[in-house]
Amino acid sequence: MLKLLFRFFVYVCIFVVFVGGIGWFGYDRSYKDFYGTVFDKQVPSLQGVKPPTYDPNKPTVAVLLANVDTEVFDFMIPYDLFSRTEGFNVFAVAPDKSVKSLSGGLDVVPHYSYQELDQLLGKSPDIIVVPYMPIVDEKKYQPTREWIQQHSSNKTTLLSICGGSWNLADAGLLKGKSATTHWQVMPGLMRRYPETKWREDLRYVHDGNIVSSAGQTAGIDAVLYVISQKLGEPMAAKIAKEIHYPSYQFVQNPKVDPFHIDLRFTTYVLNYAFHWNKEKTGVLLYNGMEEIALSSIFDTYADTGTTQVLTVSSLHAPIVTKHHLNLVARYQISNAPKLDKMIVSGADARSLAAEDIKHWNEQGHAKELLFMHSDSPDRYVFEAPMEDLAKQEDLLTAQHAVKRLEYRANNLKLEGNALPLETYGNLLLTTVISVLVALYIDRRFIIKKRTSN
Repeated sequence: MLKLLFRFFVYVCIFVVFVGGIGWFGYDRSYKDFYGTVFDKQVPSLQGVKPPTYDPNKPTVAVLLANVDTEVFDFMIPYDLFSRTEGFNVFAVAPDKSVKSLSGGLDVVPHYSYQELDQLLGKSPDIIVVPYMPIVDEKKYQPTREWIQQHSSNKTTLLSICGGSWNLADAGLLKGKSATTHWQVMPGLMRRYPETKWREDLRYVHDGNIVSSAGQTAGIDAVLYVISQKLGEPMAAKIAKEIHYPSYQFVQNPKVDPFHIDLRFTTYVLNYAFHWNKEKTGVLLYNGMEEIALSSIFDTYADTGTTQVLTVSSLHAPIVTKHHLNLVARYQISNAPKLDKMIVSGADARSLAAEDIKHWNEQGHAKELLFMHSDSPDRYVFEAPMEDLAKQEDLLTAQHAVKRLEYRANNLKLEGNALPLETYGNLLLTTVISVLVALYIDRRFIIKKRTSN
């Protein structure tokens, strides 16, 4: 009996080490592709790159960028929405003015360093947007933590988006307060910061001078809510209509049924671990592009474990978005790698990017050129990418993306394979190999040794 238990233990250990080890390696690689990718190309000349004009008669919104990484949705969406009102100075602010990377591989040139913005304003910004900024390097993150703490007085509205509430809690600003965050990290924050009353049933929470949002698109509700508080509800409604937002009712009443981990989350984790042949998708950067449309590509595809998103532009120079954000592409059309798909985002892409598209058609290499929003300009920008993800991958992967983005409308038509065949196929292959290895060790060393005895 003991020998049988020993053999069973050996089989289990080999399975855990082999399958777990390969899975962990794959997961770590996918995680770093999204949250650890940094700009490692030659920086183009930044001469002539200017911040938006500062109007001292307008309140100022500072959207933060950390030294290591910043979640792309959490940064891009507030920047876009506040800018659309034309009622704020909106600046991208970081510890210094070197190129900063957003999750998934989008790179931004900050408008101001923290010190420069302090000197420009002579006071704290009226609104500070705190995206999720993973604290993976204490030394590099410390300036951001300290700057948030220095500007946390009641005169400043602190707005955390999604996992940005983790950064506020880390700064000690959520003690004794109510707050919310993305449902995937909610259990961890509840354990780590029990002195905060975490709300799972609200899209956003307003407590004192802090407004915290739940996951992803709930951040749109929170931003629109803050806009309604600062500029009036008609302005918030106007912006929601402008972006064809289908869930404005949550701005007025953020109460929802909580999300919890289910089978789709298992698929998400397994995609990270065992989806090895990732789709290479390019996204064209061009002058005048909308930040929210660009964000929809990165947030839908890049955080699935199935797709690597690469930025491409015509020239080795920063591009300037619709609202004066400066972006740097990692590739130019002339040196872009072969891609499975090139996506051109934005409702007006065909006209604004006409020359870039012509250049791509002449020199680019991709199996497919996809105008994600031009053919359906009246849809909310996240809907077409989620439908395309289902076709590219499968329903479970797309359904989790819908849930991860906390999209709660009923406007999607998802069509595709039922399961991520490659992911589960690789998991099965790894399992079979681990069993064969265990059988070999069993026969070669355990059974043989028992026979000889």
